[in-house]
Amino acid sequence: MSNDTKLSSDERLMLAAISLISEKGYNGATTLEIAATAGLSEKTLFRRFTSKQNLLEHAFDRYHYAEEMRKLFQEKLVWDLHTDLLLICRTYHEIMNRNRKMIQISMKEEINLPGFKERTKKHPEQLLEFLTSYFVDMAEKGKVISRNPKMDAFSFMMANFGAFINDLGLQCNYPTITMDDFITESVDLFTRALTP
Repeated sequence: MSNDTKLSSDERLMLAAISLISEKGYNGATTLEIAATAGLSEKTLFRRFTSKQNLLEHAFDRYHYAEEMRKLFQEKLVWDLHTDLLLICRTYHEIMNRNRKMIQISMKEEINLPGFKERTKKHPEQLLEFLTSYFVDMAEKGKVISRNPKMDAFSFMMANFGAFINDLGLQCNYPTITMDDFITESVDLFTRALTP
């Protein structure tokens, strides 16, 4: 991590924090260790972020999926339900897998920091907004049957989140079902259900 000159010092600190906190827990990872892992001084960490909590919050804001998903919804949709849902699913799982350690941190009960849980909820809330707007727009174009766009969006999100959580730990609860098979089948199912 510290040898990668392409990363800024802030990025190196954020990635080091995610890695160490996921491994040792919030209280177990010290600011000194985080800075050393990033190849920087503890003084630099405090100068840039003022606290470990602030560093972790910045890492979540920087590396979670809301901004990437916003760009996808603004720039990459083709307004074909099957194609779009496949792209949304694959992108979501790619980002979630890339951020596995961060997701594990957010799910730990140990982290009871003021405002932290609320901050981590903003990404799924934004994705729900993007998906709901998409289903509303698709219904207005006559391309989907959507009696309750927000519930359709929520159902789609929860199916994908559940599939991700199944694979999050080392044990896979359904080893005969691959993620690619799940994505293909679930997108086919939602497409059939929502197509007029």
